[in-house]
Amino acid sequence: MTEIATFGAGCFWGVEAAFRRVPGVVDAVSGYSGGRTENPTYKQVCTDQTGHAEVVQVTFDPSKVSYEQLLEVFWKIHDPTQVNRQGPDFGMQYRTAIFFHTPEQQAKALKSKQALDASGKLHRPVATEITPAGTFWRAEEYHQRYLEKKGQDSCHI
Repeated sequence: MTEIATFGAGCFWGVEAAFRRVPGVVDAVSGYSGGRTENPTYKQVCTDQTGHAEVVQVTFDPSKVSYEQLLEVFWKIHDPTQVNRQGPDFGMQYRTAIFFHTPEQQAKALKSKQALDASGKLHRPVATEITPAGTFWRAEEYHQRYLEKKGQDSCHI
């Protein structure tokens, strides 16, 4: 039995690669979520007019990796204090976001965010939005396993 988690942490290429390395992750797929446009394209999302974020939908085996462990990875692979920006990438599509699929995921995400904010590890407040998961739109095939196809294991995240 697997579960789904959806995260936005900037450019999905590096986010997808990071989650693929986590033992217990069955699949990680790049896509778009959180916006208004049906079946958006990368070109549309880049206009900053669709409301979508670049996200990675993670399929995981909860007997091998917990949602809390996935949240720990999420916090480590990007700067959750930046609003609509990660590294050189800027725009609403690069926002930091957790799209929860169950009330349990929502509670765990909120608790995790509050703990990170209270930890004093960051110099600014966590800007990550925590919202219900909507439709996940799979990104174009050339975005899937992008870094792997290019022979890279990470990008600027």
